[in-house]
Amino acid sequence: MKVPRFGSEIRERVIGKVRNAIYSILSKGVYGKDIIELVEKGPKPYVVVFLGVNGVGKTTTIAKIAYRLKTKGLKSVVVAADTFRAGAQEQLAIHAKRLGLPFIKGKYGADPAAVAKDGVIYATKHLLDAVLIDTAGRMHTDVDLMNELRKVVRVVKPHLKILVLDALTGNDAIEQAKWFDKAVGVDAVILTKLDADAKGGSALSIILTLSKPIIYVGVGQKYEDLRPYDPAEILNKLFE
Repeated sequence: MKVPRFGSEIRERVIGKVRNAIYSILSKGVYGKDIIELVEKGPKPYVVVFLGVNGVGKTTTIAKIAYRLKTKGLKSVVVAADTFRAGAQEQLAIHAKRLGLPFIKGKYGADPAAVAKDGVIYATKHLLDAVLIDTAGRMHTDVDLMNELRKVVRVVKPHLKILVLDALTGNDAIEQAKWFDKAVGVDAVILTKLDADAKGGSALSIILTLSKPIIYVGVGQKYEDLRPYDPAEILNKLFE
C-alpha cells in the first residue's frame, strides 16, 4: 500500500490508522463458530446445503468439510443433489470413497430435492451427525434452476446454507452472492483459491458489500487445505 511521502512517524501513524480501520471491517466477517461446533451442538442430523456456480471448487470444498468432520469423529453422509452436470456425481463419489463415507445420489435428471431428502432420511436412519448436500452449479440468472434450488431448501430445511465463492472472480462473486442470498438466504461463505488471490481483496469486498460472514477459506487442493477465516491473514495480504 502506498501513502504520500510524509515524515516517517506521520507515515506510520497513517498506515496504522488505515490498518485498524480495515481490520475492523474484516473482523465483521468472522463467523464465530467452526463447523465442528455447529454439528456437535446442533440438531441431528445437521443439514448443510452448499451453493454456488460451476467452477468455484464446491465439490472439493464439500470433501474438505467432510474430512474435517471425520477427523473429529463426526459421521456424515455426502449427497450429490447435482443430477444434471456430467461427471458431478462421479467426482463427489470418488471423494466419498477416499474418505470412507456413505454416498447418496440419484439418477441423472432426477428431482434434486428428492435426492437431498433421501440423504436426510439416510442420515436419520443411521444416526449420522451431518448431511452434506452438493447442489448443481447454476448461473444466478437462470430462473428455473434458482427455483429448483429454492425447492431443495424448502424440502430439507437446512440448518446452514453455505455459498462457495472463487476469490479470483472479483465483482462476479459479489453479484453471484447477491442473487443466491435473495433466492434462498445465504448463512455463510467459503472463499476458495485464496492462495492464488495475491491481495485478499475479495474477502474485504464480500464483507463490505454483503455483510455475510466467511466461515472458511480454501488454500489448496488437499483435504487439509481449508482454514477458518482469519481477518489478520487477509489484512497482511492487503498490506504486503
